[in-house]
Amino acid sequence: MGKKIVILNGSPRKKGNTSALVRAFTEGAESAGNTVTEFFLDGMNIHGCKGCFGGHSSRECPCVQKDDMDKIYSAVKDAEVIILATPLYYWNMSGQIRTAIDRLFALEEGDGNLLRGHERSSALLMAAEGHGFEDVLLYYDHLMEHLRWKNLGHVLAGGNGDIGDVEGKPELQEAYDLGKSIR
Repeated sequence: MGKKIVILNGSPRKKGNTSALVRAFTEGAESAGNTVTEFFLDGMNIHGCKGCFGGHSSRECPCVQKDDMDKIYSAVKDAEVIILATPLYYWNMSGQIRTAIDRLFALEEGDGNLLRGHERSSALLMAAEGHGFEDVLLYYDHLMEHLRWKNLGHVLAGGNGDIGDVEGKPELQEAYDLGKSIR
């Protein structure tokens, strides 16, 4: 039986290079029998974390804020694999995905930690104009350590400034292969 995979796509462009990596990954994952749910974060109404520590992980909607994160919380609770997909902006993840990651903290608060551990895995898909991934990889590795998620690796597609630049490049096959490897 396949795994439940959630993709948090932090790209602002549905047809951009990061989204091309997501499509390739999804094809591979679904061909291996997995179920993939993608959240295109730029099209969602998600507010920044208030830092209120008012969340309660056991609630259906654990955060005190009521916005589109409520759709993501239930999917993440049930997922075995979380894929973070984002363009590289100023040596970090996009604001769209950083906001969603910050808001996932509500699953760690209150009645029990429903985010950390739980046999979850993660991978990182990134596209960028340049190749300076070191800082974001350090952040990602620390995040995986904190969450106690197995790090499945990453696909880093540098040298892709314009929409469509990633087409025909080996990183698309790498994304497909990474998706297919999840069983």
